[in-house]
Amino acid sequence: MRVDIVSKEYPPEIYGGAGVHVTELVKALRATLDVRVRAFGADRDESDTTSYTVPQELAATNPAIQTLGIDLEIVSDVAGADVVHTHTWYANFAGHVASLLHGIPHIVTAHSLEPLRPWKAEQLGGGYAVSSYIEKTAYESAAAVVAVSDGMRRDILRSYPDLDPEKVRVIYNGIDVEAWHPEHDNDVLRELGIDPERPSVVFVGRITRQKGLPYLLRAVEQLPPEVQIVLCAGAPDTPEILAEVEALVAALQSTRTGVVWIDRHLPRRDLCVILTSATTFVCPSIYEPLGIVNLEAMACGAAVVGTATGGIPEVVLDGITGRIVPIEQLQDGTGTPVNPDEFVADLARALQEVVSDRDQAAAYGAAGRKRAAEDFSWDSIAAQTAALYAEVTAAGR
Repeated sequence: MRVDIVSKEYPPEIYGGAGVHVTELVKALRATLDVRVRAFGADRDESDTTSYTVPQELAATNPAIQTLGIDLEIVSDVAGADVVHTHTWYANFAGHVASLLHGIPHIVTAHSLEPLRPWKAEQLGGGYAVSSYIEKTAYESAAAVVAVSDGMRRDILRSYPDLDPEKVRVIYNGIDVEAWHPEHDNDVLRELGIDPERPSVVFVGRITRQKGLPYLLRAVEQLPPEVQIVLCAGAPDTPEILAEVEALVAALQSTRTGVVWIDRHLPRRDLCVILTSATTFVCPSIYEPLGIVNLEAMACGAAVVGTATGGIPEVVLDGITGRIVPIEQLQDGTGTPVNPDEFVADLARALQEVVSDRDQAAAYGAAGRKRAAEDFSWDSIAAQTAALYAEVTAAGR
């Protein structure tokens, strides 16, 4: 069986969880299937991998239109595949049109949903209406939609009520626990400005509304002064969210020491060192379909404090691998807390509980490492995905 996987992100151009997912899934699937990767970006030298860039004629257009241009470049090359599998709305149009043109099943993996990310209008302008249309059309026409958590499945069916529930399958994200593992190196920590002796709260993620970083920065104000906050945060969605984060970080740095902001890309080993050293990792997201970053932290032996939203509670087991912070959210698609002050206070309370008991935090971390290794292996996820390919191709015969 030949499967064409289409993704905006693929090594070396990865900036989020979807790119990590595609990379690891392709690696595992290639053990048994003929997998061709079609990715956005510069030329790559990997076998059976083709790159596509914005057509010159569209260079000055809205980014959403540039995306559709790349997708159309991909469509013809999918000829000969048995299945086309796309990741994120950026690739969905290519899969949808290729399915129509070549008469093959299209599978979509949902890493996020446009209706639940209305702040993307800040970034895309009118292109957000385009991306929303593409996603809706692709999902409702797909042979199958893969949700990366049960929470994500519920969000998909709520966002697209015309979609047949039987078509929406849950296959979790995974983690490579050999690549992500405990790594101790105090010299690296000191080079990065982190004190190995002080308790620390670590955040890793993009600067975007869904990651909830401003809420975390407000919660940090309530933590004891000896607690460090380590922010591995970059790739801001807009100048506005960047300015908000900069102001909050500056305010913290004016009142306490140990506020470390690393805004550059770090090698995986350095991230493992940071995560291993963390008293707790924190995921304050207000929208998170699953959160590969939580699995990365768990694989490195870190306790995790995460928000009770999306798929986070399916990964982080409250009182076993960390703590889950309650949140009541507006149902307008933004995920905004109904009571932001209450959410910030609850987040601060959970963080303080974990950082004040290092033995308990270490026990959470050990349990998290075990859970990541046993329940989220890529071999299992690839097997489930390959079975879905076989099912949709058989149904189409």
